[in-house]
Amino acid sequence: MPDHNYFMQYALQQAQKAYQKNEIPIGAVVVDGDGKIISRAYNRVEKEHSQACHAEVLALAKAGKRLTNWRLTDCWLYVTLEPCGMCMCLAILSRLKGVVYGATSPVFGHQLDKYRPFWVNQSEKFDITLLPGIGAQESADMLKRFFHNQREKSRG
Repeated sequence: MPDHNYFMQYALQQAQKAYQKNEIPIGAVVVDGDGKIISRAYNRVEKEHSQACHAEVLALAKAGKRLTNWRLTDCWLYVTLEPCGMCMCLAILSRLKGVVYGATSPVFGHQLDKYRPFWVNQSEKFDITLLPGIGAQESADMLKRFFHNQREKSRG
């Protein structure tokens, strides 16, 4: 089993890059079955003007290109914030071994009732492991700082 804390540090580095680029600080990395990071990404929703440019989506797409296979069997996704329903479904469809995430997302997290029935059924079907809370405090602190700074900027 991979060292989840170790790999979450790389996801946090990606989140820091997003923070520096004035994006919501969410970072993601994909680790293959041999314990190698095969892709890294950070949130680019604002830059790309696309709701599809979540860190998870970008990291999974890069991993697929690197492996020349959309099936990411034996890979793990590390992300600093609980994936939304879209990203969780993408993780499941990618046949990941597991998803490790930091802070929970009470607004868009995959555990919200409206998404739960689909992903629960699919996650059991594809046997994906979910590990919440790894690096949660660091992730949450970065998000809080980001949104605090955004509010300060808007006050002028």
